[in-house]
Amino acid sequence: MNNLNSILIEGNLVKDPMIRSTPKGTQVCMLRMASSRYYKRDNQSSGFEKEVHYFDIESWARLAELCYAKGKKGRGVRVVGRLKQSRWNDPEGKPRSKVIIVADHVEFRTEFKKDENPAMNISFDEDYNDEPNDEASYAMAEKELERVVF
Repeated sequence: MNNLNSILIEGNLVKDPMIRSTPKGTQVCMLRMASSRYYKRDNQSSGFEKEVHYFDIESWARLAELCYAKGKKGRGVRVVGRLKQSRWNDPEGKPRSKVIIVADHVEFRTEFKKDENPAMNISFDEDYNDEPNDEASYAMAEKELERVVF
Protein backbone atom coordinates (compact mmCIF):
# COMPACT_ATOMS: atom_id res chain seq x y z
CA MET A 1 0.00 0.00 0.00
CA ASN A 2 1.26 3.50 -0.88
CA ASN A 3 1.51 6.14 1.81
CA LEU A 4 -0.44 9.36 1.30
CA ASN A 5 1.61 12.16 -0.27
CA SER A 6 -0.74 14.92 -1.38
CA ILE A 7 -0.77 18.71 -1.10
CA LEU A 8 -3.18 21.50 -1.98
CA ILE A 9 -1.80 25.02 -1.87
CA GLU A 10 -2.98 28.46 -3.00
CA GLY A 11 -1.02 31.63 -3.49
CA ASN A 12 0.47 33.95 -6.09
CA LEU A 13 3.33 33.47 -8.51
CA VAL A 14 6.35 35.52 -7.44
CA LYS A 15 8.12 35.32 -10.82
CA ASP A 16 7.35 34.35 -14.38
CA PRO A 17 7.43 30.59 -15.10
CA MET A 18 10.54 29.05 -16.63
CA ILE A 19 10.31 26.15 -19.08
CA ARG A 20 12.95 23.73 -20.32
CA SER A 21 13.09 20.36 -22.05
CA THR A 22 14.59 17.08 -20.94
CA PRO A 23 17.03 15.34 -23.31
CA LYS A 24 14.09 13.22 -24.53
CA GLY A 25 12.06 16.37 -25.32
CA THR A 26 9.61 16.36 -22.39
CA GLN A 27 8.69 19.87 -21.24
CA VAL A 28 9.28 20.84 -17.58
CA CYS A 29 7.93 24.12 -16.19
CA MET A 30 9.14 25.57 -12.89
CA LEU A 31 6.87 27.93 -10.94
CA ARG A 32 7.68 29.82 -7.75
CA MET A 33 4.77 30.86 -5.57
CA ALA A 34 4.13 32.59 -2.25
CA SER A 35 1.37 31.58 0.12
CA SER A 36 0.35 33.86 3.00
CA ARG A 37 -1.16 33.01 6.36
CA TYR A 38 -2.60 35.50 8.85
CA TYR A 39 -2.75 34.78 12.56
CA LYS A 40 -3.12 36.51 15.93
CA ARG A 41 0.15 36.52 17.83
CA ASP A 42 -1.50 36.73 21.29
CA ASN A 43 -4.84 37.58 22.87
CA GLN A 44 -3.79 41.15 23.82
CA SER A 45 -2.97 42.11 20.24
CA SER A 46 -5.77 43.64 18.18
CA GLY A 47 -4.14 43.05 14.80
CA PHE A 48 -2.99 40.08 12.80
CA GLU A 49 0.50 38.97 11.82
CA LYS A 50 1.31 37.89 8.28
CA GLU A 51 3.47 34.86 7.57
CA VAL A 52 4.62 34.21 4.00
CA HIS A 53 6.04 30.94 2.69
CA TYR A 54 7.62 30.31 -0.72
CA PHE A 55 7.31 27.09 -2.71
CA ASP A 56 8.86 25.71 -5.90
CA ILE A 57 6.48 23.84 -8.19
CA GLU A 58 7.39 21.54 -11.05
CA SER A 59 4.95 20.58 -13.81
CA TRP A 60 5.54 18.16 -16.68
CA ALA A 61 4.52 17.53 -20.31
CA ARG A 62 1.27 19.20 -21.46
CA LEU A 63 0.61 20.68 -18.01
CA ALA A 64 4.05 22.34 -18.19
CA GLU A 65 3.20 23.96 -21.53
CA LEU A 66 -0.13 25.25 -20.22
CA CYS A 67 1.44 26.59 -17.00
CA TYR A 68 4.08 28.41 -19.04
CA ALA A 69 1.43 29.89 -21.34
CA LYS A 70 -0.98 31.02 -18.59
CA GLY A 71 1.34 31.82 -15.70
CA LYS A 72 2.89 35.20 -15.01
CA LYS A 73 4.23 37.03 -11.98
CA GLY A 74 1.45 38.05 -9.58
CA ARG A 75 -1.19 35.68 -10.93
CA GLY A 76 -3.16 33.70 -8.36
CA VAL A 77 -2.76 29.95 -8.55
CA ARG A 78 -4.04 26.79 -6.84
CA VAL A 79 -1.87 23.67 -7.10
CA VAL A 80 -2.72 20.07 -6.27
CA GLY A 81 0.20 17.69 -6.30
CA ARG A 82 2.71 15.72 -4.29
CA LEU A 83 5.91 16.49 -2.44
CA LYS A 84 9.26 15.37 -3.84
CA GLN A 85 12.56 15.54 -2.00
CA SER A 86 15.83 15.82 -3.90
CA ARG A 87 19.07 14.89 -2.14
CA TRP A 88 22.65 15.59 -3.24
CA ASN A 89 26.10 16.43 -1.93
CA ASP A 90 27.41 19.93 -2.49
CA PRO A 91 30.93 20.53 -3.89
CA GLU A 92 32.31 20.40 -0.35
CA GLY A 93 30.72 16.97 0.23
CA LYS A 94 28.01 18.18 2.62
CA PRO A 95 24.61 16.54 2.19
CA ARG A 96 21.87 18.87 0.92
CA SER A 97 18.18 18.42 0.23
CA LYS A 98 15.24 20.36 -1.15
CA VAL A 99 11.51 19.65 -1.17
CA ILE A 100 9.44 20.74 -4.17
CA ILE A 101 5.83 20.26 -5.24
CA VAL A 102 5.20 18.17 -8.35
CA ALA A 103 1.91 19.45 -9.79
CA ASP A 104 -0.83 17.07 -10.89
CA HIS A 105 -3.46 19.79 -11.30
CA VAL A 106 -3.14 23.59 -11.60
CA GLU A 107 -5.85 26.25 -11.57
CA PHE A 108 -5.20 29.90 -12.35
CA ARG A 109 -7.37 32.62 -10.85
CA THR A 110 -9.25 34.88 -13.19
CA GLU A 111 -7.31 37.95 -14.26
CA PHE A 112 -9.02 41.35 -14.06
CA LYS A 113 -8.26 44.45 -16.11
CA LYS A 114 -6.61 47.23 -14.12
CA ASP A 115 -8.53 50.32 -12.97
CA GLU A 116 -11.91 48.89 -13.86
CA ASN A 117 -14.74 47.13 -12.07
CA PRO A 118 -13.51 43.50 -11.79
CA ALA A 119 -17.05 42.13 -11.73
CA MET A 120 -17.75 43.56 -15.18
CA ASN A 121 -14.41 43.16 -17.00
CA ILE A 122 -13.01 39.66 -16.83
CA SER A 123 -10.12 39.00 -19.20
CA PHE A 124 -11.11 35.69 -20.80
CA ASP A 125 -8.83 33.40 -22.77
CA GLU A 126 -9.10 33.63 -26.57
CA ASP A 127 -11.16 30.43 -26.78
CA TYR A 128 -13.92 31.96 -24.64
CA ASN A 129 -14.32 35.42 -26.18
CA ASP A 130 -17.84 34.66 -27.42
CA GLU A 131 -20.60 34.68 -24.83
CA PRO A 132 -22.18 31.19 -24.49
CA ASN A 133 -25.82 31.24 -25.54
CA ASP A 134 -27.29 28.64 -23.18
CA GLU A 135 -26.90 27.73 -19.49
CA ALA A 136 -25.14 24.39 -20.13
CA SER A 137 -22.53 25.97 -22.43
CA TYR A 138 -22.03 28.84 -20.01
CA ALA A 139 -21.53 26.49 -17.04
CA MET A 140 -19.05 24.39 -19.02
CA ALA A 141 -17.12 27.48 -20.18
CA GLU A 142 -16.99 28.80 -16.60
CA LYS A 143 -15.72 25.47 -15.31
CA GLU A 144 -12.99 25.13 -17.95
CA LEU A 145 -12.05 28.82 -18.14
CA GLU A 146 -9.22 28.83 -15.59
CA ARG A 147 -8.68 25.12 -14.99
CA VAL A 148 -5.64 23.35 -16.35
CA VAL A 149 -5.81 19.61 -15.87
CA PHE A 150 -3.11 17.06 -16.70
